[in-house]
Amino acid sequence: MSSLVNFQNESEVREFLDNLGIEYSYQCRKEKDPEGCQRLADYLEGIKKNFEAAAEILKYNCEENHHGESCYKLGSYYVTGKGGLQQNLKTAYECFVKSCEKGGKKSVDACHNAALLAHDGQVLNNKPDSVKARDYYTRACNGNFVASCFNLSTLFIQGAPGVTKDMAQALKYSLKACDLGHIWACANASRMYKLGEGASKDNEKAEVLKNRAQDLHREQKEFSQQLKFGQ
Repeated sequence: MSSLVNFQNESEVREFLDNLGIEYSYQCRKEKDPEGCQRLADYLEGIKKNFEAAAEILKYNCEENHHGESCYKLGSYYVTGKGGLQQNLKTAYECFVKSCEKGGKKSVDACHNAALLAHDGQVLNNKPDSVKARDYYTRACNGNFVASCFNLSTLFIQGAPGVTKDMAQALKYSLKACDLGHIWACANASRMYKLGEGASKDNEKAEVLKNRAQDLHREQKEFSQQLKFGQ
């Protein structure tokens, strides 16, 4: 096959994609390369739309090779019952935890998902585990996952079994989520400065944060209107 593909030519594109599949399959099945297996799973899912085959590769690559990205995606399959897998939130949680612990491209997302499932408690015999939720939210927030920073701040505002209410920590994570663009985090941080919760009263900082929340809200509305106009 020529190194250059004419992407306007349907037969050349089809040949190119078929050869990609052969290459990724060889990397995974013969060379036992975990990255090759992940590429094969992505190929089967995105190009071939063969979700059952993709699920098989993801399961192998997660369980045998402990590949973080495959574990994350396998967890997502178990959440929805995709690829012929039976929906199983507990197994999904185990996959997300494995991905979170392993690290890699999707580890931050996996940590957030593990936190959500621990916080909800469905996967832990309907017993929410606030400590695990806090720990996984913290990992995800350290990776700048904005929703985890906000959820962490809320956890410290409210307190929960095993997690003491701590307004200083709540303010810390509200500020980080605000910096990352979370409207309600900015509003919460503004209120905390205004009331002197978690820090000394500071009306100037409260006003700056309130304005930041308003700016983010305005930007969000403008973006939404642009999307509607584009449609």
